[in-house]
Amino acid sequence: MDRQRVSSGTEWEEQVGYSRAVRTGDRVVVSGTTATDDDGEPVAVGDPYGQTKRALEIVESALAEAGASLDEVIRTRLYVVDADDWPAVGRAHREAFGEARPAATMVQVDGLIDPDLAVEIEAEAVVGSTRDRR
Repeated sequence: MDRQRVSSGTEWEEQVGYSRAVRTGDRVVVSGTTATDDDGEPVAVGDPYGQTKRALEIVESALAEAGASLDEVIRTRLYVVDADDWPAVGRAHREAFGEARPAATMVQVDGLIDPDLAVEIEAEAVVGSTRDRR
């Protein structure tokens, strides 16, 4: 099976040995994604809503490069440093996914790679899964 790798171009991918996203067949998996700028520096520090929006923009870009969209996301995992941020994180998640409403998990973690980061998001998509089958 073919494997398409999506890279964000950061130095960390080579150092750690990972890809921003990987597509194999109709499945796209996006690595843990945080709210950073093009230089890898945290953005929207102190703003969990803003950080969630930015992280999801990066997720959306990786999905697009792999031929998928937010509408095709079937699963997200949200890691938050402070569980009390769940309303802001949840609002940004809801706004990004709308009626796609992927299965989601949100857990509190002890910390992320940078103390200025409040949330990290993973996503899984299945290309062609946009038809609602209730």
